[in-house]
Amino acid sequence: MDLAAITGNLNSIGYGLAAIGPGIGVGLVFGLGVQAIARQPEARGILQGQMIFGFAVIEALAILGFVLAFAV
Repeated sequence: MDLAAITGNLNSIGYGLAAIGPGIGVGLVFGLGVQAIARQPEARGILQGQMIFGFAVIEALAILGFVLAFAV
């Protein structure tokens, strides 16, 4: 086995482990957002916008991690 194959495999494993963080983050954002909307239904519009923004930031970081994992 050459070094490139080993490095590629380690990159894949590293990204797989790094994807756990954004997965947990997305779950927290939407879970707590739904809980907040259930407590104060009149604030739904503001909370929903913040949930979508938080989701976008978390997913952007996950995509950035994916790109950097294979950029080596």
